[in-house]
Amino acid sequence: MTSSLLISRLYHLLSDRTIKKLSLTTGITLNPMSADEPFAGKRRVAADFPYRSELLANLSALILLWDSPALQGQILAKSGAEVDQASHAALRHLAAWGPMRPTAMSDVLGTGASHVSKIVGRLEDSGLVSRSTDPSDGRATLISLTEAGEEAARGVYELGDRMINEVLEGWSPEDVAAYTSLTQRFVADAINAADQMLERGLRPLVP
Repeated sequence: MTSSLLISRLYHLLSDRTIKKLSLTTGITLNPMSADEPFAGKRRVAADFPYRSELLANLSALILLWDSPALQGQILAKSGAEVDQASHAALRHLAAWGPMRPTAMSDVLGTGASHVSKIVGRLEDSGLVSRSTDPSDGRATLISLTEAGEEAARGVYELGDRMINEVLEGWSPEDVAAYTSLTQRFVADAINAADQMLERGLRPLVP
């Protein structure tokens, strides 16, 4: 297993859909800063979250850090990225989920329809996305990546690979493989558990 596989698992764990699913069942709401807010001085550590579980406290700190539009935007700017943070997120979701309606994109990006329209407009003007009629509903529109958009999206994921490679610089290949395997197991179990919790709610906490 490679660091590229690990970051794909972490992206899955940190994806808006997964966070929202877990938030519905646990009552935990994570509100990252907007891309316009300065990131300096806003970091959180596990000790800031009074959970009994050290794992959950550490995951909360990680999600707030890596899912912060402010952090992402500043890293993108200093890395010479050609797209802004919001466009970066839209490309990442389109590459992962395929063509999307504007309402679905609004949901995964956690922003309003007017903002999504501006994001899509910028990407369309750059030749990275196109709009078409949804074949399942002629009244709806689908947003899809163009060939140039697919290439740009691959570049977005390459930035993620560069990020995780820096994080794991001091790790041995064996440690990376072990952590990747455990992360894969955790993500699968967390998603399965969330589906069950959506049906029955949470069990009482055992002392």
